[in-house]
Amino acid sequence: MSPVFSAAAKAQAMLLAAGRGERMRPLTDDCPKPLLQVQGHPLLHWHLQALGQAGISRVLINTAWLGQHIADRFGDVFVPERLSDKREKLSNLSRLEILYSHEGQDFGAALETAGGIVRALPALDPVFWVLAGDVFTPGFAFCPEAMQRFTASGKLAHLWLLPNPAHNPRGDFGLDTELGLALNLPADDPRPRFTYSTIGLYRRELFAPPWCSIAAGNPLGTHAALAPLLRQAMAQSQVSAELYQGPWTDVGTPERLAQLNALP
Repeated sequence: MSPVFSAAAKAQAMLLAAGRGERMRPLTDDCPKPLLQVQGHPLLHWHLQALGQAGISRVLINTAWLGQHIADRFGDVFVPERLSDKREKLSNLSRLEILYSHEGQDFGAALETAGGIVRALPALDPVFWVLAGDVFTPGFAFCPEAMQRFTASGKLAHLWLLPNPAHNPRGDFGLDTELGLALNLPADDPRPRFTYSTIGLYRRELFAPPWCSIAAGNPLGTHAALAPLLRQAMAQSQVSAELYQGPWTDVGTPERLAQLNALP
């Protein structure tokens, strides 16, 4: 199957929304996880709102499980709500055009993170944001300055890491704060590890040889995880990172969802 994207206009961000959400069952039996309501809006709404406030004009959402529900809910254009405080003056409040990569329709299932990104690659800018549709990160700013710094750095990826939540006590990656690099620490390394927030900036080159062998557009529907690519790039000091201390929740269980909705 050949790539499905041919539009000249490219997306500056990709929202990962293809997962089945097994741990959220039965809530996800008839509702895709990114459409679960958090404080009055679907999870994806919060990301689209923040991206629009940052001036981003085009996003791509990949889907699989009940993916048509997502397309039906958001359509082709998202108009961010106006803020009620002074932050509105600092925001471009860009209308977001939404593109879709329907992995479920094309291949019958989600292609995992790297497989999904490669599938969408022909529709993405040379540098683009990636974030998971099932995390809640109120207050995270997708600021243009971060993208400008990353683009100028020449690195292949830039990750936002977090202090480890209770459900991931061992963390994912190390952090060299002096050099601003993410580290793939061996198991016996005593240095602290942090949790990947699922928010990152990426360069298209990470999803091409020598880092990735899948053809652009992933025409065969190859399943591939993202972590191995990142670890390879970390070994060559090609992944920068910083620590994010703001509110963040991986909405991975019904209990965490209920806790968020119980907040005032």
